[in-house]
Amino acid sequence: MPRASFSLNPLLKVSRPVSACSRCRSAKVKCDGKLPACTACEKAGRENECSAANDQFARGKERSYVAALELRIEKLERRLQYAKNRKASLGVHEPDLSALAQHVDRRDSMANIRAAIHRKAARSRENSDVNSLMSDFGFLSVDANTRDFEPSAGNMTFARLVLTAVTNDPLPEITQVELPPRQTTQALIQYYMANVYSLYPFFSETALLTIMNDLYHRDDRVIKDSDLWLFHMVIAIASAAQSRVIHDEHYQNGVSFARKALESADRALAPGYVTQIQSLLLLTQYSMLDPAHFDSWHLIGFTTRAVVDLGLHQDPPLASMPDKSALDMRRKIFHCVYSLDRAISMVHARTFSFTDNSINVAFPSCSAKDNTPKPMTAPQSSDPALLLFQLRRAQSFWYQELYQSHSAAPLHDPTSFVWRMCFDMREWGESLPQTLPPAVRQLFDQELRYSYVYCIAPSGRAPEITDYSRTLIFEYAVAYLDTMHEIAHNSLNNAFYTYHDALKVYFMANQLLAVLSDSEDMLLMGHPVPPPMSRSGAPPPPPVPRRPMAPGMPMPNNLRRSVHCLERVDQTLGKFGERWEESAMLKLSFESISGDTMERLRRRMDMQDAAMDHHQQQHSHFQNGVPMSLNGQGQPREMRFIGVNPAGMMRGPPPQ
Repeated sequence: MPRASFSLNPLLKVSRPVSACSRCRSAKVKCDGKLPACTACEKAGRENECSAANDQFARGKERSYVAALELRIEKLERRLQYAKNRKASLGVHEPDLSALAQHVDRRDSMANIRAAIHRKAARSRENSDVNSLMSDFGFLSVDANTRDFEPSAGNMTFARLVLTAVTNDPLPEITQVELPPRQTTQALIQYYMANVYSLYPFFSETALLTIMNDLYHRDDRVIKDSDLWLFHMVIAIASAAQSRVIHDEHYQNGVSFARKALESADRALAPGYVTQIQSLLLLTQYSMLDPAHFDSWHLIGFTTRAVVDLGLHQDPPLASMPDKSALDMRRKIFHCVYSLDRAISMVHARTFSFTDNSINVAFPSCSAKDNTPKPMTAPQSSDPALLLFQLRRAQSFWYQELYQSHSAAPLHDPTSFVWRMCFDMREWGESLPQTLPPAVRQLFDQELRYSYVYCIAPSGRAPEITDYSRTLIFEYAVAYLDTMHEIAHNSLNNAFYTYHDALKVYFMANQLLAVLSDSEDMLLMGHPVPPPMSRSGAPPPPPVPRRPMAPGMPMPNNLRRSVHCLERVDQTLGKFGERWEESAMLKLSFESISGDTMERLRRRMDMQDAAMDHHQQQHSHFQNGVPMSLNGQGQPREMRFIGVNPAGMMRGPPPQ
């Protein structure tokens, strides 16, 4: 993944040929590296003299990048074989010098010197071999736009390089994966379209349906590896997204389909094609649902590098792309990569793969005005995706300024900056169309609460916060955590929720614990805190969110809300832990850091309840200023009900 220096000064140039041909180099002209002859040699009528035509490599620089890789691999294999043979030979023919040194007479200085020389020579040979091998690994890097090689059993392909780097635990070996019944496949594709594709439309749904039809015809139709990857990864994501407990049927099916897709990895992830980016995006989505096997942060890093190498981070000249649909798909692909890069980097608190200043891509066009769910055969609306792209742009701006800025000094007016960012996001939330599906609307509301807390929380460039800011963090964190508890137990599969949501729950719970530690008395008393005065022309601070109230129920105080919310956090992480083992570790960590706070809040709530019970007992002896008298059995005498209809109470409790 890119280092911090790369995020500040990214290398955004498309990779060039390894070296110019001999004629262009001697003439000192630019060589485009086209095969079988470069453009300059073609224009001069010297095709046969171009070094690429007769396979003559430039001196010191191999003309073919793949040939360089193959030669280097052969060299490494020869060195490894030589090292193995020499080690075996030394074990048979050479004496054990360490044992010799132990038995030699210490007075024999020449024997000691000879033993030391042999030991030093052996260490030097070993260090030289290791250093040579490690330095040669630099030649195994593969440009993301390299096309001129075919995968084989002995080659280091881009796919194998990526899978080796991003795999946590290898997927289990499966002898044969049967194609599911067509009805099952249609249901999985429909689920993916409704819950995932509506937010990340980076391929054509028509192409996916065509691939499905070709597969189920079971004839001799030739299907490309990239198409097989697309089909199997879509149904793998749809299956894994419906899992509720680890190793259940949905999870096992997802693993099987993903393992089947890996059979097509070499050509599906082949550099230099847009299908490579689409394939990497699918694998990134699957990794978010299966963190035990794949690392999503490294995957999105490979994906963004491929986007930059192919130039998708810049809009092409309009004259070069007359096809508006192709331009629109290109923009959708970029913004899907952009959205996932921002979301994954923020949840891991890491730097983005590239800055906003290095990109120039317009938003894709709106595909439909109606956002209602469509049947599988109808094109899906990308409007939810456009809304998500807009939110990611807003998140990216303040995250870079607050957490990724090259300047460590605090902002000149951090409060106004934070209020401006919150105001922009609030305007976005208020403009959401009413026709959005309820599950998508709920997902966006959760993203807004998460963004408010993340933006308002203390950072390097806005280190100081006010009591009003702490109140906002408290209210939005409680609202987020309570809603996520409901989602985890009831509607986890109604939208694209992943293991990253468990990380968000852990983050929001930590922010809640932090503000309780800073201003516990102020927050638990629940007194209204006036918003700070904003300077003229600056946006107002965000309002305190409304609390959801059940009809006929009294409003709970902040102490009871805090205790119940922290208890729900433990339950939510436990529920996520049933699905992802990594979340179980988050649960243990949260229990460790929240133990003292929970004990203190419960003790405080017990004292509050005891005081309330004492007050009620005193009040029960006085009704309208008249003490209640007891009968002979120590029971209060029957009294007239005040404000209550006894006849209504005799009919029993109201129906539930």
